[in-house]
Amino acid sequence: MNYFELFGLPVQLVVDKSTISKQYFLLQKKYHPDFYTQSGEDEQTDMLEQSALINKAYKTLQQPDATIQYVLQLHGLIEVEEKYQLSNSFLMEMMDINEQLMEASMEEDATKKAAIQQELQNIQEAIYAPVKEIIEHYTDGVSTKEELLQVKDYYYKKKYLSRILAGLK
Repeated sequence: MNYFELFGLPVQLVVDKSTISKQYFLLQKKYHPDFYTQSGEDEQTDMLEQSALINKAYKTLQQPDATIQYVLQLHGLIEVEEKYQLSNSFLMEMMDINEQLMEASMEEDATKKAAIQQELQNIQEAIYAPVKEIIEHYTDGVSTKEELLQVKDYYYKKKYLSRILAGLK
């Protein structure tokens, strides 16, 4: 059973957080191990495992990037610890930005760092634009593999940008 089935949802790239929260609390009421303290050891173990699965699913579906990664994994388009090859033009652009960041850090120039942060956010918006419709309107079984591969490229670019942005803070 995948996380979407567990929560009674269709597979999607954008999940309504309030729906997930409601389902989470309903599932926890049903499967939380504390409600099975008088049960047999096997049932307690099953409920503990079910509760752990519910928690893991909830954590994944609450985070947009983790949800995208999970859907791509469901379709066999991404592997854990995959070494995805980003385009050379993107990598060159990131190399230039990293050099600017090193220079700004050495000079302790907050204005340059803020400008670089804004540039990174602009890049993030630019890489999202081509996949916005795919992500927001994804329908399992209708959306194509090619569309999901575009989302995969976006996912890895965003992940790269997020690491740089995290280093700025």
